[in-house]
Amino acid sequence: MTTPVSLATRTRRSRPRRTGRVAAVSSVLLSAAVLAAPAHADVPEGWAGQDEVNNLDFLGALALYAGAPLLLFVLIGLAVYLPAMVRGEKLLPDHSGGEAQWIGGPRQGVAELPAPDGDGSRAGGASGSW
Repeated sequence: MTTPVSLATRTRRSRPRRTGRVAAVSSVLLSAAVLAAPAHADVPEGWAGQDEVNNLDFLGALALYAGAPLLLFVLIGLAVYLPAMVRGEKLLPDHSGGEAQWIGGPRQGVAELPAPDGDGSRAGGASGSW
């Protein structure tokens, strides 16, 4: 069952929405226009004859843009590794083979496993078949 909606009801509901949209868009545009307008201020009297000074030469730029991040990288690395080095911990992982672990297996290793009794025995390993 469908309920008929009259055109008058639809326009009454959409009018406040349309008014809200128009108000929001106009306020955003007005704010953008006000913020983008240049400042209307005069240059102070003592600043009239100043030339622009740029003292950043190649070595200064290299120190600023390459040296500062490198120094920050080294400082963070020292902050991470220095406490462990002071405690005498190993910093590199140990990749030696070590002992094999069988979690949930027999405590004495494979010596505890029963040996197969004969050809039909299922003891002593996996018995997969196709």
